[in-house]
Amino acid sequence: MIDVDEQVRLARGLISTASRIVAFSGAGISTESGLADFRSQGGLWERYRIVTFQEFIASHASRVEYWSMRRELIPGLIAAQPNPAHHALAKLEEAGKLRCVITQNIDGLHQSAGSKRVIELHGTNMSASCLDCGRQWPIAEIQQRLEAGELDPHCTACHGLVKPDTVSFGQAMPVEAMEQAYRATADCDLFLMIGSSLEVQPANQFPMVAHQGGAHLIFINRTATAFDHLATVSFSESAGRILSSLTE
Repeated sequence: MIDVDEQVRLARGLISTASRIVAFSGAGISTESGLADFRSQGGLWERYRIVTFQEFIASHASRVEYWSMRRELIPGLIAAQPNPAHHALAKLEEAGKLRCVITQNIDGLHQSAGSKRVIELHGTNMSASCLDCGRQWPIAEIQQRLEAGELDPHCTACHGLVKPDTVSFGQAMPVEAMEQAYRATADCDLFLMIGSSLEVQPANQFPMVAHQGGAHLIFINRTATAFDHLATVSFSESAGRILSSLTE
């Protein structure tokens, strides 16, 4: 088994020779910014029941339950700042190496770090929209309404239901984002996977798509995944430290 320094040298070589890099990020890249993984012990999904999209549409009580969880989540997202891993990917894009970031995250930290081409598979929690007329608000404005006592915010224009611009359980994945992500992955020559357990479909199919297209794969994740055998190099280290080393 090669040591971390040798792995870094090998990964740097792959980055140096690649010209069509695609990065795929999960919750693990944002834990170093202080954002907890929903699935981790003590995470929100352990303390709150998952409210499906269908329940959100149909039931006032379910919406109150949903917004109670969001009221706890939103302040941390607003306060979070990009960490060295986010900045390293932005640096790769600026250098003309990185074609895009595909992310499962809803925190907007890639954009805050300077990444321009970000494909958000699960939408964003940094804004909310009316499901009827499409009017949109920064999530901070909705948080103010929640903290002022609103339990089930409605549109101030048409009284339609307001929901964060995220993909909820039971809600269709964004077709355009998925198509863009698959095209980019199928055409890449190096696939960086950072901070994902690769347990959720269809996102966990991207490493296989990249591998079948002939790309090398670099994995940076604290725990093993079912796709580790596809990776040319695999790190179980801090994403910020490793990515900073790879992009020096």
